[in-house]
Amino acid sequence: MEIKPLVIGDLIAKVPVIQGGMGVGVSLSGLAGAVAAEGGIGIISTAQIGYREPDFDSNPIACNLRAIKKEIDKAREIAKGGIIGVNIMVATQKYEEYVKAAVAAGVDLIISGAGLPMNLPELVENTKTKIAPIVSSVKSAQVIMKYWLKKYNRVPDAVVVEGPLAGGHLGFSKEQLDDIENLNYDNEVKNIIQTVNENGEKNQKQIPVIMAGGIYTREDMEHYLEMGASGVQMATRFVTTYECDADEAYKQTYINAGKEDIVIVKSPVGMPGRAILNPFMKKAKEEKIPHGKCHTCVSTCKPAETPYCITDALVNAAIGNVDEALLFCGANAYRATKLEHVKDIMDEFRGK
Repeated sequence: MEIKPLVIGDLIAKVPVIQGGMGVGVSLSGLAGAVAAEGGIGIISTAQIGYREPDFDSNPIACNLRAIKKEIDKAREIAKGGIIGVNIMVATQKYEEYVKAAVAAGVDLIISGAGLPMNLPELVENTKTKIAPIVSSVKSAQVIMKYWLKKYNRVPDAVVVEGPLAGGHLGFSKEQLDDIENLNYDNEVKNIIQTVNENGEKNQKQIPVIMAGGIYTREDMEHYLEMGASGVQMATRFVTTYECDADEAYKQTYINAGKEDIVIVKSPVGMPGRAILNPFMKKAKEEKIPHGKCHTCVSTCKPAETPYCITDALVNAAIGNVDEALLFCGANAYRATKLEHVKDIMDEFRGK
Protein backbone atom coordinates (compact mmCIF):
# COMPACT_ATOMS: atom_id res chain seq x y z
CA MET A 1 0.00 0.00 0.00
CA GLU A 2 1.33 3.43 -0.95
CA ILE A 3 1.63 5.65 2.12
CA LYS A 4 0.85 9.32 1.53
CA PRO A 5 2.09 12.19 3.70
CA LEU A 6 -0.19 13.58 6.39
CA VAL A 7 -1.16 17.13 5.44
CA ILE A 8 -2.57 19.47 8.10
CA GLY A 9 -2.88 22.85 6.43
CA ASP A 10 0.67 23.91 5.61
CA LEU A 11 2.17 21.20 7.85
CA ILE A 12 3.33 18.14 5.93
CA ALA A 13 4.47 15.00 7.75
CA LYS A 14 6.20 12.62 5.34
CA VAL A 15 5.15 9.69 7.51
CA PRO A 16 1.46 9.87 8.53
CA VAL A 17 2.22 9.05 12.17
CA ILE A 18 1.58 11.32 15.14
CA GLN A 19 3.29 10.22 18.35
CA GLY A 20 0.63 10.48 21.02
CA GLY A 21 1.11 12.78 23.99
CA MET A 22 1.86 10.92 27.22
CA GLY A 23 2.06 12.60 30.60
CA VAL A 24 3.53 12.90 33.12
CA GLY A 25 7.04 13.14 31.68
CA VAL A 26 6.74 10.24 29.23
CA SER A 27 6.62 12.25 26.00
CA LEU A 28 8.76 15.35 26.35
CA SER A 29 11.32 16.90 24.01
CA GLY A 30 13.45 13.78 23.61
CA LEU A 31 10.75 11.54 22.18
CA ALA A 32 8.82 14.26 20.35
CA GLY A 33 11.97 15.63 18.73
CA ALA A 34 13.10 12.18 17.60
CA VAL A 35 9.73 11.35 15.99
CA ALA A 36 9.60 14.75 14.25
CA ALA A 37 13.15 14.30 12.95
CA GLU A 38 12.05 11.04 11.31
CA GLY A 39 9.19 12.66 9.40
CA GLY A 40 6.32 12.13 11.82
CA ILE A 41 4.71 14.60 14.22
CA GLY A 42 6.20 14.68 17.71
CA ILE A 43 3.87 15.54 20.57
CA ILE A 44 4.87 16.82 24.00
CA SER A 45 2.36 16.26 26.82
CA THR A 46 1.87 19.37 28.95
CA ALA A 47 0.40 17.34 31.85
CA GLN A 48 2.53 18.36 34.86
CA ILE A 49 5.36 19.01 32.40
CA GLY A 50 7.27 21.03 34.99
CA TYR A 51 7.57 18.22 37.54
CA ARG A 52 11.38 18.39 37.43
CA GLU A 53 11.49 22.12 38.21
CA PRO A 54 12.89 22.83 41.71
CA ASP A 55 9.83 24.80 42.86
CA PHE A 56 7.23 22.40 41.44
CA ASP A 57 5.75 21.48 44.83
CA SER A 58 5.16 25.12 45.79
CA ASN A 59 4.21 26.57 42.39
CA PRO A 60 3.22 23.81 39.94
CA ILE A 61 1.37 25.90 37.36
CA ALA A 62 4.19 28.44 36.98
CA CYS A 63 6.64 25.53 36.62
CA ASN A 64 4.48 23.91 33.95
CA LEU A 65 4.16 27.13 31.97
CA ARG A 66 7.95 27.64 32.09
CA ALA A 67 8.60 24.05 31.08
CA ILE A 68 6.27 24.22 28.05
CA LYS A 69 8.61 26.69 26.34
CA LYS A 70 11.75 24.84 27.48
CA GLU A 71 10.55 21.50 26.11
CA ILE A 72 9.26 22.93 22.81
CA ASP A 73 12.59 24.72 22.27
CA LYS A 74 14.58 21.56 23.06
CA ALA A 75 12.36 19.46 20.78
CA ARG A 76 12.91 21.93 17.94
CA GLU A 77 16.69 21.43 18.23
CA ILE A 78 16.28 17.66 17.92
CA ALA A 79 13.55 17.77 15.24
CA LYS A 80 15.72 19.25 12.45
CA GLY A 81 12.82 21.22 11.03
CA GLY A 82 10.20 18.55 11.79
CA ILE A 83 6.72 19.17 13.19
CA ILE A 84 6.31 19.65 16.95
CA GLY A 85 2.95 19.68 18.72
CA VAL A 86 1.57 19.54 22.25
CA ASN A 87 -1.26 17.64 23.86
CA ILE A 88 -3.19 19.78 26.35
CA MET A 89 -6.06 18.25 28.30
CA VAL A 90 -9.21 20.36 28.45
CA ALA A 91 -9.59 19.26 32.08
CA THR A 92 -6.28 20.91 32.96
CA GLN A 93 -6.63 23.68 35.53
CA LYS A 94 -5.73 27.01 33.85
CA TYR A 95 -6.17 25.31 30.45
CA GLU A 96 -6.22 28.66 28.62
CA GLU A 97 -2.84 29.65 30.07
CA TYR A 98 -1.26 26.38 28.91
CA VAL A 99 -2.60 26.91 25.37
CA LYS A 100 -1.32 30.49 25.28
CA ALA A 101 2.11 29.38 26.54
CA ALA A 102 2.37 26.76 23.78
CA VAL A 103 1.26 29.25 21.12
CA ALA A 104 3.75 31.84 22.40
CA ALA A 105 6.49 29.20 22.11
CA GLY A 106 5.56 28.77 18.45
CA VAL A 107 4.19 25.24 18.61
CA ASP A 108 2.93 23.86 15.27
CA LEU A 109 -0.08 21.89 16.49
CA ILE A 110 -2.26 21.59 19.58
CA ILE A 111 -4.18 18.36 20.14
CA SER A 112 -6.78 18.65 22.88
CA GLY A 113 -9.03 16.09 24.56
CA ALA A 114 -10.19 14.98 28.03
CA GLY A 115 -13.24 17.12 27.39
CA LEU A 116 -14.26 19.11 24.32
CA PRO A 117 -12.03 22.14 23.63
CA MET A 118 -14.91 24.53 22.98
CA ASN A 119 -12.93 27.78 23.18
CA LEU A 120 -9.68 26.59 21.60
CA PRO A 121 -10.13 28.60 18.35
CA GLU A 122 -10.15 31.95 20.14
CA LEU A 123 -6.97 31.04 22.03
CA VAL A 124 -5.01 30.51 18.79
CA GLU A 125 -6.63 33.29 16.77
CA ASN A 126 -4.28 35.06 14.34
CA THR A 127 -1.50 32.52 14.86
CA LYS A 128 -0.06 29.73 12.71
CA THR A 129 -0.76 27.07 15.35
CA LYS A 130 -3.07 24.32 14.06
CA ILE A 131 -5.74 22.81 16.31
CA ALA A 132 -7.17 19.30 16.49
CA PRO A 133 -9.84 18.14 18.96
CA ILE A 134 -9.91 14.55 20.18
CA VAL A 135 -13.28 12.84 19.80
CA SER A 136 -14.53 9.32 20.47
CA SER A 137 -17.99 9.45 18.89
CA VAL A 138 -19.92 10.94 15.97
CA LYS A 139 -21.89 12.98 18.46
CA SER A 140 -18.83 14.64 19.99
CA ALA A 141 -17.43 15.35 16.50
CA GLN A 142 -20.70 16.97 15.46
CA VAL A 143 -20.95 19.05 18.65
CA ILE A 144 -17.44 20.49 18.40
CA MET A 145 -17.59 21.22 14.68
CA LYS A 146 -21.02 22.84 14.87
CA TYR A 147 -19.99 25.01 17.82
CA TRP A 148 -16.68 26.13 16.29
CA LEU A 149 -18.38 26.99 13.02
CA LYS A 150 -21.18 28.96 14.66
CA LYS A 151 -19.06 30.82 17.20
CA TYR A 152 -15.72 31.19 15.42
CA ASN A 153 -16.52 30.52 11.76
CA ARG A 154 -13.81 27.88 11.53
CA VAL A 155 -13.43 24.14 11.34
CA PRO A 156 -10.73 21.97 12.94
CA ASP A 157 -7.41 21.68 11.13
CA ALA A 158 -7.55 17.95 11.92
CA VAL A 159 -9.63 15.59 14.06
CA VAL A 160 -8.13 12.84 16.23
CA VAL A 161 -10.43 9.87 16.85
CA GLU A 162 -9.42 8.05 20.04
CA GLY A 163 -10.75 4.53 20.26
CA PRO A 164 -11.29 2.21 23.25
CA LEU A 165 -7.87 0.49 23.00
CA ALA A 166 -5.96 3.66 23.89
CA GLY A 167 -3.95 4.17 27.07
CA GLY A 168 -4.48 6.56 29.94
CA HIS A 169 -7.82 8.25 30.47
CA LEU A 170 -10.51 7.09 28.06
CA GLY A 171 -13.67 8.64 26.62
CA PHE A 172 -15.77 5.54 27.22
CA SER A 173 -17.78 4.13 30.10
CA LYS A 174 -16.53 1.20 32.17
CA GLU A 175 -19.34 -0.92 30.67
CA GLN A 176 -18.25 -0.13 27.12
CA LEU A 177 -14.63 -0.93 27.96
CA ASP A 178 -15.66 -4.27 29.46
CA ASP A 179 -17.16 -5.32 26.13
CA ILE A 180 -15.14 -3.58 23.43
CA GLU A 181 -15.95 -6.17 20.77
CA ASN A 182 -19.65 -5.33 20.89
CA LEU A 183 -18.91 -1.64 20.35
CA ASN A 184 -18.24 -2.37 16.65
CA TYR A 185 -16.01 0.65 16.87
CA ASP A 186 -14.82 0.50 13.26
CA ASN A 187 -18.36 1.48 12.24
CA GLU A 188 -18.18 4.49 14.52
CA VAL A 189 -14.82 5.44 13.01
CA LYS A 190 -16.26 5.25 9.48
CA ASN A 191 -19.17 7.47 10.52
CA ILE A 192 -16.87 10.00 12.17
CA ILE A 193 -14.72 10.14 9.02
CA GLN A 194 -17.85 10.68 6.90
CA THR A 195 -19.10 13.41 9.26
CA VAL A 196 -15.74 15.23 9.21
CA ASN A 197 -15.40 14.90 5.43
CA GLU A 198 -18.89 16.33 4.87
CA ASN A 199 -18.11 19.21 7.21
CA GLY A 200 -14.86 19.88 5.36
CA GLU A 201 -16.52 19.82 1.93
CA LYS A 202 -19.20 22.29 3.04
CA ASN A 203 -16.50 24.65 4.24
CA GLN A 204 -14.07 24.01 1.37
CA LYS A 205 -11.37 22.68 3.63
CA GLN A 206 -9.59 19.34 3.78
CA ILE A 207 -9.82 18.08 7.39
CA PRO A 208 -7.64 14.99 7.94
CA VAL A 209 -8.90 12.38 10.40
CA ILE A 210 -6.24 10.68 12.50
CA MET A 211 -7.05 7.38 14.19
CA ALA A 212 -5.69 6.72 17.69
CA GLY A 213 -5.95 3.81 20.12
CA GLY A 214 -4.53 0.34 19.55
CA ILE A 215 -2.21 1.18 16.63
CA TYR A 216 1.01 -0.77 17.03
CA THR A 217 2.18 -1.91 13.58
CA ARG A 218 2.17 -0.66 10.00
CA GLU A 219 -0.59 -3.19 9.32
CA ASP A 220 -2.74 -1.46 11.96
CA MET A 221 -2.11 1.86 10.24
CA GLU A 222 -3.01 0.49 6.81
CA HIS A 223 -6.31 -0.80 8.19
CA TYR A 224 -7.39 2.72 9.12
CA LEU A 225 -5.95 4.36 6.03
CA GLU A 226 -8.07 1.98 3.93
CA MET A 227 -11.11 3.12 5.94
CA GLY A 228 -10.41 6.72 4.95
CA ALA A 229 -8.23 8.04 7.76
CA SER A 230 -5.32 10.27 6.72
CA GLY A 231 -2.98 9.11 9.45
CA VAL A 232 -2.65 7.47 12.86
CA GLN A 233 -1.66 8.53 16.33
CA MET A 234 0.42 6.00 18.23
CA ALA A 235 1.74 6.25 21.78
CA THR A 236 2.30 2.88 23.46
CA ARG A 237 4.74 1.63 20.80
CA PHE A 238 6.98 4.66 21.42
CA VAL A 239 7.26 4.09 25.19
CA THR A 240 9.73 1.24 24.73
CA THR A 241 12.16 3.33 22.68
CA TYR A 242 15.58 4.50 23.76
CA GLU A 243 14.46 8.07 23.02
CA CYS A 244 11.35 8.01 25.26
CA ASP A 245 11.73 10.48 28.13
CA ALA A 246 10.51 8.12 30.87
CA ASP A 247 12.83 6.13 33.14
CA GLU A 248 14.09 2.74 31.96
CA ALA A 249 12.21 0.99 34.78
CA TYR A 250 8.91 2.33 33.40
CA LYS A 251 9.74 1.04 29.92
CA GLN A 252 10.61 -2.34 31.43
CA THR A 253 7.12 -2.66 32.95
CA TYR A 254 5.73 -2.74 29.41
CA ILE A 255 8.26 -5.34 28.31
CA ASN A 256 7.49 -7.50 31.36
CA ALA A 257 3.69 -7.14 31.17
CA GLY A 258 1.46 -9.95 29.97
CA LYS A 259 -1.92 -9.34 28.38
CA GLU A 260 -3.61 -10.25 31.66
CA ASP A 261 -1.68 -7.49 33.49
CA ILE A 262 -3.35 -4.71 31.49
CA VAL A 263 -6.55 -3.61 33.21
CA ILE A 264 -9.18 -0.89 33.29
CA VAL A 265 -8.80 1.22 36.41
CA LYS A 266 -10.82 4.01 37.95
CA SER A 267 -8.69 7.13 37.93
CA PRO A 268 -8.92 9.40 40.99
CA VAL A 269 -9.99 12.23 38.67
CA GLY A 270 -13.21 10.38 37.85
CA MET A 271 -12.50 8.79 34.48
CA PRO A 272 -11.80 5.18 33.55
CA GLY A 273 -8.29 4.51 32.32
CA ARG A 274 -6.07 1.68 31.14
CA ALA A 275 -2.98 0.75 33.13
CA ILE A 276 -0.67 -2.08 34.16
CA LEU A 277 -1.74 -3.81 37.36
CA ASN A 278 1.04 -3.38 39.94
CA PRO A 279 1.40 -3.31 43.76
CA PHE A 280 0.32 0.34 43.87
CA MET A 281 -2.96 -0.27 42.03
CA LYS A 282 -3.72 -3.27 44.24
CA LYS A 283 -3.10 -1.16 47.33
CA ALA A 284 -5.22 1.72 45.96
CA LYS A 285 -8.17 -0.67 45.60
CA GLU A 286 -8.02 -1.53 49.29
CA GLU A 287 -7.17 1.75 51.00
CA LYS A 288 -6.84 5.50 50.61
CA ILE A 289 -3.22 6.50 50.00
CA PRO A 290 -2.22 9.70 51.84
CA HIS A 291 -0.92 12.61 49.79
CA GLY A 292 0.55 16.04 50.37
CA LYS A 293 -0.28 19.44 48.94
CA CYS A 294 -2.46 19.55 45.79
CA HIS A 295 -0.50 19.98 42.56
CA THR A 296 -3.46 21.66 40.79
CA CYS A 297 -3.52 19.24 37.87
CA VAL A 298 -7.07 18.71 36.60
CA SER A 299 -10.34 20.42 37.43
CA THR A 300 -12.22 17.15 38.02
CA CYS A 301 -10.05 16.12 40.98
CA LYS A 302 -11.33 16.68 44.52
CA PRO A 303 -8.20 16.62 46.72
CA ALA A 304 -10.04 15.89 49.96
CA GLU A 305 -11.81 12.88 48.45
CA THR A 306 -9.25 11.45 46.03
CA PRO A 307 -8.05 7.89 46.87
CA TYR A 308 -4.51 8.93 45.88
CA CYS A 309 -2.76 11.83 44.16
CA ILE A 310 -2.61 11.13 40.44
CA THR A 311 0.26 13.57 39.98
CA ASP A 312 2.38 11.77 42.57
CA ALA A 313 1.50 8.40 41.03
CA LEU A 314 2.37 9.49 37.47
CA VAL A 315 5.57 11.28 38.50
CA ASN A 316 6.63 8.05 40.22
CA ALA A 317 6.08 6.24 36.91
CA ALA A 318 8.17 8.74 34.97
CA ILE A 319 11.09 8.63 37.43
CA GLY A 320 11.09 4.83 37.68
CA ASN A 321 9.53 4.29 41.11
CA VAL A 322 7.24 1.80 39.43
CA ASP A 323 5.89 -0.04 42.49
CA GLU A 324 4.42 3.24 43.79
CA ALA A 325 3.11 4.38 40.41
CA LEU A 326 0.11 4.53 38.12
CA LEU A 327 1.45 2.86 34.97
CA PHE A 328 -0.82 4.06 32.17
CA CYS A 329 -0.56 2.06 28.94
CA GLY A 330 -2.45 1.13 25.79
CA ALA A 331 -4.11 -2.24 25.22
CA ASN A 332 -1.10 -3.47 23.22
CA ALA A 333 1.61 -2.72 25.78
CA TYR A 334 2.12 -6.46 26.33
CA ARG A 335 3.36 -6.76 22.73
CA ALA A 336 6.58 -4.94 23.62
CA THR A 337 9.47 -7.36 23.96
CA LYS A 338 12.53 -5.08 23.71
CA LEU A 339 13.73 -1.50 23.49
CA GLU A 340 14.00 -0.12 19.96
CA HIS A 341 14.94 3.14 18.30
CA VAL A 342 12.37 5.65 17.03
CA LYS A 343 14.07 5.46 13.63
CA ASP A 344 13.40 1.72 13.37
CA ILE A 345 9.68 2.22 14.12
CA MET A 346 9.39 5.07 11.65
CA ASP A 347 11.20 3.02 8.99
CA GLU A 348 8.59 0.28 9.48
CA PHE A 349 5.75 2.76 9.03
CA ARG A 350 7.30 4.46 6.02
CA GLY A 351 7.85 1.03 4.43
CA LYS A 352 11.62 0.73 4.41
